[in-house]
Amino acid sequence: MSRAYLILADGSVFEGQSIGAAGKTTGETVFTTGMTGYIETLTDPSYYGQIVTQTFPLIGNYGVEPPDFESCKSHVRGYIVRELCGQPSNFRCEGSLDSFLKEQGIIGISGIDTRALTKKLREAGVMNGMILSGDKISEPAGKEKERLLEEIRSFKIENAVASVQQDKFGIRNAEFRIRNKASTAADSKKIVLFDFGAKANIQRELEKRGCQVTVVPYDTTAEKVISMNPDGIMLSNGPGDPAENTGVISEIKKLCEYGKIPVFGICLGHQMLSLARGAKTSKLKYGHRGGNHPCKDLKTGRVYITSQNHGYAVETSSLPDNAELSFINLNDSTCEGITWKDIPAFSVQFHPEACGGPHDTNFLFDRFMKLMERQEK
Repeated sequence: MSRAYLILADGSVFEGQSIGAAGKTTGETVFTTGMTGYIETLTDPSYYGQIVTQTFPLIGNYGVEPPDFESCKSHVRGYIVRELCGQPSNFRCEGSLDSFLKEQGIIGISGIDTRALTKKLREAGVMNGMILSGDKISEPAGKEKERLLEEIRSFKIENAVASVQQDKFGIRNAEFRIRNKASTAADSKKIVLFDFGAKANIQRELEKRGCQVTVVPYDTTAEKVISMNPDGIMLSNGPGDPAENTGVISEIKKLCEYGKIPVFGICLGHQMLSLARGAKTSKLKYGHRGGNHPCKDLKTGRVYITSQNHGYAVETSSLPDNAELSFINLNDSTCEGITWKDIPAFSVQFHPEACGGPHDTNFLFDRFMKLMERQEK
């Protein structure tokens, strides 16, 4: 196995073994705490531009299952694990994780102390990094290391939403995604799903409930959506800084001013809906990524364990008077959900469609269905 090196923007170097493709890659180094769901992580468009560290020590033990993909390709810039399983065992397995990484051209590193790396990212905050791998590489030093550090520090995630537009690479093909047949009943709800980097399971959850889902590109105008006469609008997850999407935010604002179509926002969709209504967002120190984040429903007092993947959050102090804070994160008290008092709309920062889990907040899709039913009366 070839050697590999992870170089961080602060000059730290971790030596390990190469996994996946060989070469050089630069990205924003983050960590996710999920004990399972690595395939969903690798195919989630929200990880665009990031080098992802799995904190769970053994990854790849159940191999690769294409029906579980959230999109039909990987969007990560690099991949870091403590130990990669080379002999997966699962009745659904269709290949090894290492083979998948090679097929996708994803450069990775294993065998490093992921606990030490995670502690560094928690204490210093998310930072850029680079993975180098290959047969003849050696640890960078001197002027070569300085040159690489300059390249690492200059990296920036840009045009994230536009870059993951999924129709460009055939996500809507039936090859891997929807196994549920959408209802064609006359009373089925028609949903417009904005694709900001949508996870496939959002559409699956809507179709399980008999909805007819039409996926539209991120830059679809409010006028176009209104002309489609949908029963509801879904604002999907996606990557990058929400405030950069000024055009999208402007169109969401128009839909809110129209005010007649129920809206449900998830993750990036939650953030951009908030921005469209006058709130502000800011970058978190190291983000929330993984499947074990506790969130409290402020109306009932009940705590749910949620799946999350985001580096930005809505600033609670910036919420206007027509916004009701509905969920908070119990780790850092950040905003996790908003219900709007003047229009039929609500949104959450976490992922109620989480696959492979937890499924505690899956009921929010049912809440969306009831919101659409009430709006019809």
